Amino acid sequence: MGKTLVTGGTGLIGSHVARALVARGDDVRLTLRESSRLDNLEGLDYDGVRCDVTDRRAVRRAMRDVERVFHVAGHTSLRATAAHHARVNVEATRVVLEEALRAEVERAVLTSSVAAVGPAPAGSTADETTAFDPRGYAIPYVAAKREAEVEALRIAARGLPLVIVNPAHVLGRGDLYRSSTDLVRRFLMRRIPAYVNGAINIVSAGDVAAGHLLADERGAIGERYILGNRNYTFDRLFADLGRLSGVEPPALKLPAPAALALAEALERMPGRPAITATEVRGASLWWTYRNTRARKVLGFAPSPHEEAIEATIAWYREREGSRMAPAGARQPLPMRVAGFAMDRLGGVAGRLAS
Repeated sequence: MGKTLVTGGTGLIGSHVARALVARGDDVRLTLRESSRLDNLEGLDYDGVRCDVTDRRAVRRAMRDVERVFHVAGHTSLRATAAHHARVNVEATRVVLEEALRAEVERAVLTSSVAAVGPAPAGSTADETTAFDPRGYAIPYVAAKREAEVEALRIAARGLPLVIVNPAHVLGRGDLYRSSTDLVRRFLMRRIPAYVNGAINIVSAGDVAAGHLLADERGAIGERYILGNRNYTFDRLFADLGRLSGVEPPALKLPAPAALALAEALERMPGRPAITATEVRGASLWWTYRNTRARKVLGFAPSPHEEAIEATIAWYREREGSRMAPAGARQPLPMRVAGFAMDRLGGVAGRLAS
């Protein structure tokens, strides 16, 4: 029996996938970089190989005796440049999948993202058939994930037995590189002074890993499957985070144009801005989805949505407890006052308009 290669196996999704594969009985090989942190792999039986997934020669060596490939590696930061996303998310996908085709693997699973599907119209949900806006919503990460999928499907058309999975916003234990769970970390540290009227779909890392294996076993070649669970407005998500953590949610909700103007002003100031214009644009969209295809075709059955939030809160409190706000902590007084004022202004504007 050949090996199963996992790229990005030290990260949040990749480490859960690696553990699920080992539990299934696969002989797992993981690509590792010099800078890789191995905390998530403690106690795991795997074969590690030094490999940067943008280095074709290194990837070719990693493919020796490999029958199955899970390409999970990627970068999610909305602050990274378009050039960085092009290299890490697009070029790396091309290299890994072309080498998988050359190695004549039996199956390849690509970890894409719902970003490649695109957001839904406000107040609605999207699925795998939703038309994608080619402008990429002025968000380099979104444009790159879509382009990576296009490259992947071109390689699949040449004979690679490829299945694509599109995880939503992933929460859970093990986010060593502070990718998707940084939202929870910032909430617990009371570093979200304000928010806008957007929405996201939350899913647990364990469920996403299970979805990867189901895609490997049951997915149709050339198809994509959304791995999502609960759709949240930010109002509802912050309310749940507050209820489960005991930390008061942010009080100030800004109209998107005001938040965008504030972010642009912060970017012009010295130092690292609290939020960027790209992050505001992303947060103001509706990243809300239906997982009907994954449920019907793969048998995808996500766990109760609260479990992902609870696990993330517990993980950060275990690792950074002294930096997290304790249960009962309130938002800073100026933010509470500003939030109250915005609510009052919104109420007055509503009465004047009626």
